[in-house]
Amino acid sequence: MRRAGVLLFAAVPVVVTAAFFLLPADSDGRSAAAPAASAGLTGKDAKDRAERERAEDDAVIADLPAGLAAPGKKELAQRIVASAENSTLRWRDSYGAIEDDGDGEGYTAGIVGFCTGTHDLLTLVERYTEDHPGNGLARYLPALREVDGTDSHEGLDPGFTAAWRAEAELPAFREAQEEERDRVYFDPAVRLAKLDGLGPLGQFIYYDAMVFHGPGTDSDGFYGLRDRALQEADTPAQGGSEKAFLDIFLDLCREAMKARRADIDTSRIDTAQRTWLYDGNMDLETPLVWTMYGETYRVP
Repeated sequence: MRRAGVLLFAAVPVVVTAAFFLLPADSDGRSAAAPAASAGLTGKDAKDRAERERAEDDAVIADLPAGLAAPGKKELAQRIVASAENSTLRWRDSYGAIEDDGDGEGYTAGIVGFCTGTHDLLTLVERYTEDHPGNGLARYLPALREVDGTDSHEGLDPGFTAAWRAEAELPAFREAQEEERDRVYFDPAVRLAKLDGLGPLGQFIYYDAMVFHGPGTDSDGFYGLRDRALQEADTPAQGGSEKAFLDIFLDLCREAMKARRADIDTSRIDTAQRTWLYDGNMDLETPLVWTMYGETYRVP
């Protein structure tokens, strides 16, 4: 998770009883259903529900279109994110990517920019080591715990980057990266977007924001940004306009990016997501064209 840069990035659990209602069909015939209670949750409560309170939501989501979770759409989502994270559409080439861009998050590595300074890389290696003891990264766990939350390389240099690249050649570690991406970023973002009544584009916007800003409840984390958007507009699940809500959410995401670094390139919003939103491509249909950091990408 890279939270700044050009290339990519104590809560009390609340159990909510879901009340369900149906929204009118969208213009393309899609129908949206959402728990009214979860649609109105904000901040920490929304994160708790998205990650832990699943039973009620599963029943609703099961009746909704697959959306971004459909295999083709999910592949498209990874390609778009890769254009922002690693300036390529070939996201599978990035398992072994690792560098420190000087953004204050330490080393950024892998398919969604797991960072040594933002806890997600540590969690990935811990979970991977549970299943694969003695792997080539396990010996760095003490150092990863020490540098977590900082940009320090202490205990990691000089061998960690080479060890990461070597481990990334193994199918098991590639699978572990994909599983952690889905567990931490993709699945929670898409689930909550569906519960908010958002279509595939909105689901992608949530996912990209989750990757870039991280799944935090502070004002510039994903859940905090959604919380702020809810203060300005209703989600479709609450009877609001999908386009208006997403436009506000993107404004807040862009503002948070600029607050971190004034000269940051905001292409992932300005010449990608916002363009599709204004074009009315709410289903994220291909062919798709966008510009990222001055380079044009096309998916037929």
